[in-house]
Amino acid sequence: MARRPARRRRSAARRARQARDNAILLGAGALAVLALVVAVVTWLAHHLLVLAGALTVLLAAAVMVVRGRVASDRRAFEARAAQLRHIGAFLGMSPKAFEQALADLCRRDGCTKVTVVGGAGDLAADVLATTPGGQRILIQAKRYGPRTFVGSQDVQKVNGTYRDVHRCEVAVVVTTSAFTKAAAAFCAQVGIRMVDRRALALWAEGTGRPPWH
Repeated sequence: MARRPARRRRSAARRARQARDNAILLGAGALAVLALVVAVVTWLAHHLLVLAGALTVLLAAAVMVVRGRVASDRRAFEARAAQLRHIGAFLGMSPKAFEQALADLCRRDGCTKVTVVGGAGDLAADVLATTPGGQRILIQAKRYGPRTFVGSQDVQKVNGTYRDVHRCEVAVVVTTSAFTKAAAAFCAQVGIRMVDRRALALWAEGTGRPPWH
């Protein structure tokens, strides 16, 4: 009967030692986790500064590239606009270059949202733009030689699409040549603006009014 208390004491001592060991292990584990967290935070702080510096450099470089492109595009536009002073410049252009030249004139005179849309299936629209007054305008470009005139069928196609298809308020037909009498009569009847060779030269020189006025 005297041995039982001794056994109980030894068992209690073992439990105490085990609890102490567990506490030591938990403390060591907590210290290890804390050390790991400190190391990770330190690493992130160091590398975030490096990354922030690199991103700043990249952003500055991107801004410089964009500004350079904008300036280059502006210089190219001004150079093209400077060439459009006389009708002879238009006569040597391809039809596609002529459309682009008319778009440049629109931009020069304050139009926004200028888009060259000419091509197969353009439905009689070569250039679409918004005038300084807020009107949507359609331009049909006819780069013809001096002996080829814009006919009635050409302007009828424009009249059939500029309002209902392209949602424009103003329609203009611009040519490096002239209009037949029938085409001129039809344009006057339905309100399509005509820009012939002489009017185009004045517009390009800046001495004539843009066709949307």
